[in-house]
Amino acid sequence: MRKYLIFGIIYFLLLSACSKQDTTASKADKFVNDLMSKMNLQEKIGQLNQCTSRWEMTGPAPKNDNIQNQLDNIKNGKVGSMLNVNGASETYEAQKLAVENSRLGIPMMFAYDVIHGYKTMFPIPLAEASSWEPEMAKLSAEVAAKEASAAGLHWTFAPMMDVGRDARWGRVMEGCGEDPYLASIFSLARVQGFQGDDLSDDYTIAACAKHFAAYGFSESGRDYNTVDIGSYTLHNIVLPPFKAVANSGVATFMNSFNIINGTPATANKYLQRDLLKGEWKYEGFVVSDWGSIEEVAYHGAAKDLKKAAERCLNAGSDMDMESDAYLPYLKELVAEGKVDENLIDDAVRRILKIKYKLGLFDDPYKYSNPEREKERIYNEENRSAARKVAKRSMVLLKNNRQILPLSKEIKSLAIIGPLANDKDVPLGSWRAKAITNSAVSLLEGVKAAVSPNTKINYAKGCDLTVGERSFLQELTYNNNDRSEFSEAIKAAKQSEVVLLTIGEDCWQTGEARSQTDIQLKGLQMELFHAIRKVNKNVVVVLMNGRPIAIPELAEKADAILETWFAGSESGNAIADVLFGDYNPAGKLTMSFPRNVGQCPIYYNHMKTGRPTPSGNVFWSHYTDAPNTPLFPFGYGLSYTNFTYSQVKIDKESYQLNESIKLSLLLSNTGKYEGEEVVQVYIQAPSASFARPVKELKAFKKIKLAVNEERKIIFELNQKDLGYYSPEGEFLFESGDYNIYVGTNSQEVQKIVVSFIQ
Repeated sequence: MRKYLIFGIIYFLLLSACSKQDTTASKADKFVNDLMSKMNLQEKIGQLNQCTSRWEMTGPAPKNDNIQNQLDNIKNGKVGSMLNVNGASETYEAQKLAVENSRLGIPMMFAYDVIHGYKTMFPIPLAEASSWEPEMAKLSAEVAAKEASAAGLHWTFAPMMDVGRDARWGRVMEGCGEDPYLASIFSLARVQGFQGDDLSDDYTIAACAKHFAAYGFSESGRDYNTVDIGSYTLHNIVLPPFKAVANSGVATFMNSFNIINGTPATANKYLQRDLLKGEWKYEGFVVSDWGSIEEVAYHGAAKDLKKAAERCLNAGSDMDMESDAYLPYLKELVAEGKVDENLIDDAVRRILKIKYKLGLFDDPYKYSNPEREKERIYNEENRSAARKVAKRSMVLLKNNRQILPLSKEIKSLAIIGPLANDKDVPLGSWRAKAITNSAVSLLEGVKAAVSPNTKINYAKGCDLTVGERSFLQELTYNNNDRSEFSEAIKAAKQSEVVLLTIGEDCWQTGEARSQTDIQLKGLQMELFHAIRKVNKNVVVVLMNGRPIAIPELAEKADAILETWFAGSESGNAIADVLFGDYNPAGKLTMSFPRNVGQCPIYYNHMKTGRPTPSGNVFWSHYTDAPNTPLFPFGYGLSYTNFTYSQVKIDKESYQLNESIKLSLLLSNTGKYEGEEVVQVYIQAPSASFARPVKELKAFKKIKLAVNEERKIIFELNQKDLGYYSPEGEFLFESGDYNIYVGTNSQEVQKIVVSFIQ
């Protein structure tokens, strides 16, 4: 009787929750429908227009025709959203222009690129994914949302969920790496962090799934370049993260700059209207990327801006970011019968619903609170969270002779390198409102961690770049000035261990930062060799935003710690790892190539018809380098050792509707407490369509004390083992499957299972 009572209570609660959601949805529909019945066509089109700020909100508007036109458009209800307006006072003044002057007083949405923090900087997203802890990405997004919302913002253009296989592409720093499953998991976590459970909450902001679709497959890794992939790759690699967040309620989507299958993504009806809004039943809205509607004409897919506006609106691109295409032309296109007004109504309804969910119709100024802004931004709690995420994102690539962790009582320590005392580079690219030179440097972090008796010998050694560095500038690298080498060599001679801090400038990665050479730039490798001649105990601390080609470092350095661009608390977090306060447990989510000639390189590749040596040269390989990466996907060391044993499944064959139960015994056989990311991969060696050699399908991060062992259990079902046909049909077939379990994508144990019809 009690069991039935419990079921009854659960059923009642579920019904109540569904009823509440239905009521909220119906209220939103009623409100939006009532509002739209009062709107004329020009006002509707205004809601589809997003523009960037061209004036200082808190002061008088400069005498400028473009600025005055923008002010007039806001007052006349011709702007639905603005980007690059931030700050509680600034957004209040901007909102006031729209609400108190336009006929219907419809509030604007304020948007900004809050990618890995607003003012408190967290590690770049590629680094956060290397934690293999979705909770870290969620925490990062939660803090960013609290800060951004306190600054009057409603909407971020994140997360980026483009699968990135090519380290030449600078925007890999914004994503989760080369695997669609991992990208799906982390993208869901970030959306949850930004949006919470209720968009009307004061501390949440709307997220944006970008870039739809296939932007990460730009040819030759060159930003904004064309994309040419098959539908098989599209459905199995590119789309899964987007489908995951679409089904989970991400507020908005952003289309991408690239051509795909001959059509610019912004004008791609199949992607936006047929698939996203049709088959997936997505209810949010789609915003173009900056100027991407205008760029349809540059691609040669429209004769002018008017035709581009027609193509993009009809294809399902709801909001125009900075092309100024919809505002001047849509009304005319409706009159000419080239755009159905019902499609405009659909776009407007989607946008107004998000504004309703954000609570902007109840209080347009709810996010613009200067007191909350002072309390919530860049406070101690937020920086503590940034430090936590940063240390858990780092990857130990090498540790010969167990040189790490270092003792805090070490007598002498050299800290050398162009990035060793840099307080700006660790903030990374796409840094929102970060304070320039506000990061804790490695030198500062180490000094705070070690004993007062430790002698710190610091020398920069060389500069990485020369001249001005900024978001808008191309960098110039230092290839000539060795004047500080002698001081660095002296410091190395006087020290037990050298911490050599090298890598990339933060403006080497990010949008428009594609590179054909992904080795260390400038004089950094020359400095490494000079230091190593006088001190063999060299620990390399890498700061970078993409996988880089470091074969010489991998061979000759004693230890390599990949720290990425770790954010505001970079130096403290790195010190936590170097001195053993935290045992590194990060794993790579992008393969590190041996050289750029291997790019793109990724673990989940297809087999060829000639995959293995055949006694002569006629097999798929390079003649001057191995096929394998320098460091593979999923790779990362610990200060302790883990042993996998008793890997088994509950039975050898299964019916198609059954799940595989996989178990193993994980043991900590080393000297430190630590965490291991147990990874599960699958392969269908004989499917209807050729499948990759491995595909990640599950993982767990397990913490074990010294000598502790634990039984780990995974369950894999049809969803995990199936795949999509080139037409997008989901397939799950009978036959043999290889199940791989291990510490990375290469070091695995294999079990064969069979599914019978």
